Amino acid sequence: MSETTSGQPGEIVLRLAGISKRFGALKANDDIGFELRRGEVLALLGENGAGKTTLMNILFGHYVADAGSIEVFGRALPPGSPAAALEAGIGMVHQHFTLADNLTVLDNIVLGTESLWSWRSNKAKAKERLAQLAADFGLAVHPDLRVSELSVGERQRVEILKALYRNARILILDEPTAVLTPQESDSLFATLEKLVARGLAIIFISHKLNEVLAVSDRVLVLRQGKLVAGRETKGATRAELAELMVGRAVPLPKVEPQQAGSELLALKGVTIMGPHGRAELDRVDLSLREGEILGLAGVSGNGQAMLADLLSGLAQPDAGSFTLFGAAIAGADAAAMVRHGMGRIPEDRHAMGLIGDMSITENMIAERYRDEPFSKHHLIDWPAARKFAAEIIAGFDVRCPGPQATARLLSGGNMQKLILGREMAGNPKLILAAQPTRGLDIGAVGYVHEQLLSARRRGAGILLISEDLDELLTLSDRIAVIYRGVVSPPLTRAEFSVQQIGLMMAGHGFGQGFGASHAA
Repeated sequence: MSETTSGQPGEIVLRLAGISKRFGALKANDDIGFELRRGEVLALLGENGAGKTTLMNILFGHYVADAGSIEVFGRALPPGSPAAALEAGIGMVHQHFTLADNLTVLDNIVLGTESLWSWRSNKAKAKERLAQLAADFGLAVHPDLRVSELSVGERQRVEILKALYRNARILILDEPTAVLTPQESDSLFATLEKLVARGLAIIFISHKLNEVLAVSDRVLVLRQGKLVAGRETKGATRAELAELMVGRAVPLPKVEPQQAGSELLALKGVTIMGPHGRAELDRVDLSLREGEILGLAGVSGNGQAMLADLLSGLAQPDAGSFTLFGAAIAGADAAAMVRHGMGRIPEDRHAMGLIGDMSITENMIAERYRDEPFSKHHLIDWPAARKFAAEIIAGFDVRCPGPQATARLLSGGNMQKLILGREMAGNPKLILAAQPTRGLDIGAVGYVHEQLLSARRRGAGILLISEDLDELLTLSDRIAVIYRGVVSPPLTRAEFSVQQIGLMMAGHGFGQGFGASHAA
């Protein structure tokens, strides 16, 4: 058995007092203080920019606070030292894993725990200890597999094991379920129960309020760098927590039933081969109709990006047919897809959605600068362009200095509003929304959802590619699942469930054929 964390139940293991941190004029943390107790799960909530990441980086030693103090198990924590944080028993599992893909599980876990001057690594002893930790906490993973061979859920287990191997007694989990299937999330929650039963204390950072309500004992809410609320989780509601986060009521999106219209887009047997001879899209059949949202679920890396590239005109099929509004599409590039009436909300708003060093005005006309009213006699009509940008800023509530502001200075939520405004301005008949709310706070998420539902009401067909299963279940009329480049027949709203979609995301049903109940 792994050693139970010593101490009395409920004892204070972490105390932050008066933590403040500035970045120029921005006060990221403003006099924040709280306590964490042994055997408790404390949820930390807040919008993007509320100060959660800064606070955790100060705790883990990546940043040095301008003011305030931190005590761990009654002892002052030296500032600005990750090594001191690790030595004090603090472990952190980042949202984006910090593992070496080319090393084995065991090598990743022991990396940094042995002296560089050791003659040899005692891997047999390390493997024995790792096996005990895995058994005790339900974190099964093969120690000799390379990390590149693991699923996303298995990689997260390695990150947790890495912290436990270093004797972590306080564990920080940053968006731990962001890329997990529902079944993997359930497995994680079972592990958390075992950890707190052994006396570990956990800080749980998540935007999924239903999970916060299910997992945590207490909730702290940050807003604009300040701690604005703290309460017991028992008795709290999702609506209450959302309002605390944004300072106002956040209505849930309402999907009214409506009849889908004619077919807008159809893929038949589409295959695209990857650089290593593996099909990134494998005989894909897909149909999207007027006035519907077709959701596409799947764990990251199963072909979603290639499908988005195909529909954006950035990739061409090696086999199969692609029809748009009843006409065959062959060799269409990105500009042609825009002319065909495709609105594109790309997965990466920084790399693909906006050009960071250009102004808002330049970004808003980037796809249409050759067209009226922005082009006159082959020259750009800048007054018309600025007027168009100003209309988007006002109409989509973009918080910025004005049309001439540089795009990269905007927050993620405001960048996404700009992209939405640009794409919706032409009333596209077809919209590709790839991870449209990734990294956004709950207020911005609600705004994006309402814009997509508004487009659905006016008859647009929307392909919603998302790794957020709650988002898909809320908005979609039908849901298909993509797994290793294969797309399942879609399920209707009356047919799909969290459990069923989650199993399909893990590959169940693929390779054995789909039952008649899965027919579109």
